[in-house]
Amino acid sequence: MKRLLLTVVALFALTVAMAQDGDVKRERFAPVVKLNAAYALVGVVNPQVEFRFTPHSAFQTEIVYSPWKSIKGHHMHFGILLNEYRYYIAPSKTKGLYVGANVGMMGFDMSKPYFDGGTVRLQNRYCKGYGFMLGGVVGYEWQFAERWMLDVFVGFSYMYTMYNGYSMDGVIDMHPHRPAWKEPASPDPFNISAEWLPNKAGISIGFLLWK
Repeated sequence: MKRLLLTVVALFALTVAMAQDGDVKRERFAPVVKLNAAYALVGVVNPQVEFRFTPHSAFQTEIVYSPWKSIKGHHMHFGILLNEYRYYIAPSKTKGLYVGANVGMMGFDMSKPYFDGGTVRLQNRYCKGYGFMLGGVVGYEWQFAERWMLDVFVGFSYMYTMYNGYSMDGVIDMHPHRPAWKEPASPDPFNISAEWLPNKAGISIGFLLWK
């Protein structure tokens, strides 16, 4: 996980540096540095940098990192790198509704969430592995002061993950749940999952670095 975190941070820094490179005028980038306040309240770090290229187009790169080894006995340690294109539908200088598409990668050591009667719960087991995601987002950004921004958003993605499962006492599951036609000839802990899940949500506070 430490190697994954270092990789995510390095890719995040490289993306920011590349986005600032070139002969494009400073005004066109108008970078906004943000922090997801909703995640911060539960101890998850989610810094973001958005670059507005035109009144309608923007690019955002972000990382999400949960430092928690466990929460109430459930593993909750993960890191995500997410890159996103945004289209502002009817932008103004101070506010705008947008839709976007994003792609990301992740590593995790966590208890998998699931829906139970409309409630999100955590499994009494945990998984270690890696994954990729491709999804969409809808949000609204509002400039409430000369340099301060508020960004409210929610997104879903198609997540493709590769992992091993463990019981809460650390014993590896040699027979993870699979469709009958996918069952291997001999016990194999490696599993693959593909499903639609929420991949981001929150309220971010941003600061416009220059105008």
